[in-house]
Amino acid sequence: MKQTLHNGVMCLLLAIVGCSAWAWHRLPDNRKPTEQQKERIVLKHADNLRFDENIMNGAQRLSGNVVLAHAGMVMYCDSAMLYEMSQTFDAFGQVRIVQGDTLTLKGDKLHYDGDTQIAEMRHNVVMTHRQQVLKTDSLNYDRLYNVGYYFEGGELLDGDNKLNSDWGEYHTDTRLATFNYNVELTNPKFRLLTDTMHYDTQTKWAEVVGASNIYSGKDRIYTEHGFYNSDTEQVKLFGKSQAFGKDRVMQGDTVYYDKKTGIMEAFGHVSCLDERNKNILTGDYAWYNELTGEALATQRALARDFSQGNDTLYVHADTLRMFTFNLDTDSVYRKLHGYFHARAYRKDLQAVADSLVFTSLTNQVTLYRDPIVWSDNRQIVGEEINVFLNDSTIDSVYVDRQALMIEQLDSAHFNQVGSQQMRTYFEQGEVRENQAIGNVMVVNYPLEKDSLILYQNYVETAKARMFMEKRKLTKIWAPASHGYFYPLGLAPAERTKLPGFAWFDYIRPTDPEDVFNWRGKKDGTTLKPSIRRQAPLQNL
Repeated sequence: MKQTLHNGVMCLLLAIVGCSAWAWHRLPDNRKPTEQQKERIVLKHADNLRFDENIMNGAQRLSGNVVLAHAGMVMYCDSAMLYEMSQTFDAFGQVRIVQGDTLTLKGDKLHYDGDTQIAEMRHNVVMTHRQQVLKTDSLNYDRLYNVGYYFEGGELLDGDNKLNSDWGEYHTDTRLATFNYNVELTNPKFRLLTDTMHYDTQTKWAEVVGASNIYSGKDRIYTEHGFYNSDTEQVKLFGKSQAFGKDRVMQGDTVYYDKKTGIMEAFGHVSCLDERNKNILTGDYAWYNELTGEALATQRALARDFSQGNDTLYVHADTLRMFTFNLDTDSVYRKLHGYFHARAYRKDLQAVADSLVFTSLTNQVTLYRDPIVWSDNRQIVGEEINVFLNDSTIDSVYVDRQALMIEQLDSAHFNQVGSQQMRTYFEQGEVRENQAIGNVMVVNYPLEKDSLILYQNYVETAKARMFMEKRKLTKIWAPASHGYFYPLGLAPAERTKLPGFAWFDYIRPTDPEDVFNWRGKKDGTTLKPSIRRQAPLQNL
């Protein structure tokens, strides 16, 4: 044994003297020599050493508790073949590489090249670096660049996170990892599927590239480029990503989401679809809190409600804000606030106001500050207008203060009803009854059978009820009143057009896209709010 060991040492000295210069010249062009590369592989221990320069290419055959060292690395195994000339070795059986106090690499078989410092570990491979554990069947570890990579499937364990992929690499200096092909990241809180992932084991941020899905309970996120933090459950999505929750879908060019706070923020081509309540909120910026059901949209903000049959209600304002009540119950309902420059369109209904509120509980739209409502050839103005909708058409319209309803007969003649309050009831989209209360004034042009207009009526009363059938006035009921009859064209001007009369057809929204085009009233036609007085307080 002593003679064999002596011969091995002599061969090692000859190899160092005769082959060191040759070894440097065979380095790849992209690898510059370092001080570590100048070091030789050192045999620290072996129970047995056999050497014959004519057998096995002059390899030293080592067995029994073999220990080899090279440039700060120590390798342990059951047996090994050490090639002095090429500065390589093959190790077999319970192979273990230890580098410092942070990196351990285990496997059944190893090929190591001292020049390139690449360790090729095969079969039952386990690489442990700090708290990270990488398992695979074939792994190459490049000590010069501090990176281990596998190519036949592998798994990285990082705390509760488990990453599986067909190909992957892990950098021990930066603790960054990259995975490709059939990538799956799982932990007790979520599951992520993608084709390419970059993962930071320190910050727990994962970047996905390509078609990717993130599952968390019943929620799902789809993106083609995004970032996900497995610790904080924060999400950053780009490129028209989508988030699917309970009965809702939200998407945008850029989406930020924090599951713990329930806050979702989106920029560019944003939409938030509520499948349960059949409405969708869009704009170029949106904010949503899934814990409270509160949402906000601006920059071409548009709310569409399609819960009322085939006709969709389009509502636009500078800012749309939605509040949810009785969330996660069967009695859930929402309120939508729109301000300013509010405009709404539905086939049978159009509206304009400074601001509005829509309540899904009562299917009620309330318009504030100089509002106007149109239905067919009718226009209603007042200080405050409440429109009640049923499944497919208007149910009724309530107008408070300075109410004025105008019905256009032709370009020159308009039926008009003015009062302090007005209640208009519809049936299948047609006016069935109109009630006017307080300082009532009526201008009416009865139509003959051939639709000719021959005369005009003018009535003043305290209260009136007008009944319609097939768009024609069939009956007027009123208490004590003053009525006047004029041949067509002979009525005085103040009894032809009531105070505040104006036909705002140039403001009326013409289609869903037109709700984005604000057009104000002409000078002198803006409604001046009446002064609402309160009873004086009594001093005792």
